[in-house]
Amino acid sequence: MVKLGKWIGGGLGWAFGGPIGALFGFFIGSFFDNARIRTSALKAGGQTQRGDFMLTFLVLSAAIMKADRVVKKSELEFVKRFLLSNFSEVETKKALQILKDLLEKDIPLDDVCQQVRRNMSNPLKLQILHYLFGISAADGVVHKDEINLIEQIARKIGLTQHEYKSVMSMFVPETDSSYEILGIDKNATNDDIKKAYRSMAIKHHPDKVASMGKDIENAAKKKFQAINEAYNKIKTERGIK
Repeated sequence: MVKLGKWIGGGLGWAFGGPIGALFGFFIGSFFDNARIRTSALKAGGQTQRGDFMLTFLVLSAAIMKADRVVKKSELEFVKRFLLSNFSEVETKKALQILKDLLEKDIPLDDVCQQVRRNMSNPLKLQILHYLFGISAADGVVHKDEINLIEQIARKIGLTQHEYKSVMSMFVPETDSSYEILGIDKNATNDDIKKAYRSMAIKHHPDKVASMGKDIENAAKKKFQAINEAYNKIKTERGIK
């Protein structure tokens, strides 16, 4: 597998500067195998690179893990599994050391979210949100403080309330979860349900994050599957053909 430093150092764009880059300053400078940072992409509004996504994932993961003031082993294991899909065990240990450092820092969440809002595409924001709920639910319980913080993050990075509720309903089942996942009201007409499904299928299609690598694309497929399952459940309940 690729070296952690080369993977991140060779795939950094907008996350290298601003509050996210500042949080990783020490590691970028001396920890990543002396990797050469590709400067051609260092500009606001540039295309998100894999390294940008990874750094954002680590920063926001640390924020969520600290939300209920207890960093659980199950949460660390969730992050570890994600990292192992990219790196060897040795490189994953390095990344977890970075996460440990982040857990001891004060994260300027407003500034970080503004940086993400300006630079990351909507499909990748949705995938980040999906990961954050995954971390929160890793121990089988989504803590209310974590839910509140994830909702704040969703709003601050530019996602709508419908988009937030859709992803949340995949992890926090409620009476009308299938409708929430599709972003519609239970009283919606059959035609509205079909339109909502088509819209969600386009918005959450795994192809939209394929450039981030197979691991992230595969995670997006799980989200896409949840949307299909919600639609099929409603179709069965209503007898929609």
